[in-house]
Parts: sequence; structure tokens; C-alpha cells
Amino acid sequence: MSYKKVGIALGGGGTRGFAHLGVLKALEEKGINIDLVSGTSAGSIVGSLIASGKTSEEAFELMKKNELTDFAKIKLPINGFMSLENMGEKLSKMLNAENFSDLKLPFHTAVTNILTGKIEYISKGNVVKAVQASSSIPIIFSPVEINGQLYVDGGLLDNIPVKPLEDCCDVIIAVDIMPLGQVEDVEEVEKLIDIAERIFEISTKSMDDEKLEICDYLIQVGGLEGFNILDSSHADEIYEIGYNYAKNMDIKI
Repeated sequence: MSYKKVGIALGGGGTRGFAHLGVLKALEEKGINIDLVSGTSAGSIVGSLIASGKTSEEAFELMKKNELTDFAKIKLPINGFMSLENMGEKLSKMLNAENFSDLKLPFHTAVTNILTGKIEYISKGNVVKAVQASSSIPIIFSPVEINGQLYVDGGLLDNIPVKPLEDCCDVIIAVDIMPLGQVEDVEEVEKLIDIAERIFEISTKSMDDEKLEICDYLIQVGGLEGFNILDSSHADEIYEIGYNYAKNMDIKI
């Protein structure tokens, strides 16, 4: 039997990203090895850790130790309430890598170029800066400058980046932690930060038909509705939801 190269695309969804690690744990137990990784936002953080050679459990423990408040830095609201400047140093230590070339697996991260209005997939250069950009939810976090361009969260245009995997994988697995139907109705949003979060949830909630056709397996994790995308206090519960959901799926490679 010939070896099949497996790629996985991890979607954005804030702290619901802990579900990715549960899914990856279930895939590990099924004997499925990942060869290429792509990710957006939370999926970019998780993806970079997996690409650096961390197991799902190792990545989970690292992420639990570093909450959003550890990554973010409050600032005057000129182009965002917070910046992710602190992420650079912390993520660099977590990855034990600075550039994409230092990683053990090929890795792509999706970012939105707010100057051109287009999606870009970065796989070269400074990996920490690219992940920081991919995770910068507009208004909440400041844009990140890379090579004279300004970038924000890739989820605005491609929340589950399967495209970078299309021509280099035999099997593509996509993990959606913001599937259609998991954006609940709300009665009101008062604070500006709540409005920004709500807009982001709505803009990243579904996959299009073209992506569905590309994927061999689509894991749309159910049961995550109600978990605030900026609240990391339910990490263990979210992890278990992702683990149990993928464990019960029939995935054979």
C-alpha cells in the first residue's frame, strides 16, 4: 500500500481552537499522521505548534498556560483595543522556532491583507509574525505589518484554508469550529468590543461548497455554541468536545 500524504486545515474561532487539539488527539489515536498543516487565527496558533513537532497534548498544555491576556497587550484604541505584541516572544519560545523553515512540518497560515483586500497564504519568513497577523481579529487587535503590508485575521476571507493543501496532499482533512448554525441569536450587543466579536463570528461561520468538494473529510465540531471566542476558561471542556466528536467519526486513511 502506497503512503498517502495527509494535510489538515484548522479553522479560526478564538478560544474554541482548543477543540482542534481534541480533534488532533483523536486522529493520533486513529493512527492518522499529519504531513502538512494550514491554519487561520486560532487554527494558525494550533497549526504552528503541531508543525513544530508538538503532540496534541503538549500543544494543549502550552496553550492552557498562555491565556489571551498573556498574548495581548492593552493599548489606546487607534487601530485596535489590543495588540498581540506579547505573542511574539511567547510563541517563539513555545515553537522553539522563528522562521517557517525551522518547523518540522510544512505550514501555511492565512492572513487578510487590508491594503489589497485579498487573502494571502504565508509559508516563508517569520512564522511568529505571520501567526500573529492571522490571529489579529479586526478592531479588537491591531493590524500586523509584514514587508510594508498590513494584515489582520485570515478568517475574514478564508476561515478554513484548504487551498494551500490542494495540490500537495493525497488526503485533506478540514476542521470547522465555527460551522453554520453555531452562531446563536443574541438579544443585544452594547460594548464596541462585543460588536467587533459578533461581526467576526458572523463573517467566519461557514464553509462554501467549493471547499467541501476539495476536502476528503470535513470535521464540523458540534456543541461549541455558547462558548465565547475570547473566553479561555473552558479550555478542558472545549478540548473534550473536539476529541469526542472526532473520535466518533469514521475516518480511515
